Amino acid sequence: MNLRKVTSLTALISFLLEVLTSVVLYIVPQGRVAYWSDWKLWGLTKTEWGNLHINLGVLFLVAIFLHIFYNLKPIMSYLKNRARQFKIFTSDFNAALIVTVIVALGTYFYLPPFSTVIDFGNNIKDQAARFYGEPPYGHAELSSLKTFAKKVNLDLNASMEKLRNSGIKVMSDEQTIKEVAAINLISPKQLYELMIPFESTMAHKTLPDEPPGGFGRRTIADICQEYDLNMKIVLRSLADAGYKTTEYAVLKDAAEEFGLDPHAFYEIFKKAATAE
Repeated sequence: MNLRKVTSLTALISFLLEVLTSVVLYIVPQGRVAYWSDWKLWGLTKTEWGNLHINLGVLFLVAIFLHIFYNLKPIMSYLKNRARQFKIFTSDFNAALIVTVIVALGTYFYLPPFSTVIDFGNNIKDQAARFYGEPPYGHAELSSLKTFAKKVNLDLNASMEKLRNSGIKVMSDEQTIKEVAAINLISPKQLYELMIPFESTMAHKTLPDEPPGGFGRRTIADICQEYDLNMKIVLRSLADAGYKTTEYAVLKDAAEEFGLDPHAFYEIFKKAATAE
């Protein structure tokens, strides 16, 4: 067995798998959405993909260090000038350094095309959030049934009875949403839907007291559509209050534009929504 060849092939295989896990984690829904909807790809959860990414990354780094060790002589030759003198800042090294610095600074200052890459990933995650649905609050799946019912204003006894009538195995109201969902092979979101009274599911949706996770990255048009709000009236009410914006404005960006905290602007938006 040739260790040099094993090292190079390990670096190649782990690199390819690291690329795969990077792409998956680039498009995976935000944690709150993935855990709430029990998101999986090829049978693996977001956490399992993350664990794979970390350990494959460690393997890749180890293989690269060994690869550098076995190929130290040719690498050192890259750091020599035409006179064969050792020099770190050769033209080739400087070019590589400049490219790296440009990417780092462009990302830090959120400049295109680097910001475009980030925005594209965020758009995919936002679409996933709309498709799979947002939890009522962050990591709601970790709450006990008792705590969850209290936070979402559900009658605990009625909810427990409704779950049992639906064939859901539940032992205690101290069990977490995640535990009950896992035992019954459904997602936390599906469990929640079984707990909601029928009349509530048919009722008109109202804006929550606190913005759900990811709400700040949604446009005014998206929010108006989901909550059946008259967008023209909302925009006019915002303008009358001194916050003129457009239907395409993202809530968080609009808040920043007006020098407000996102939560403060959300309160203003709620007032504009109820001005109908």
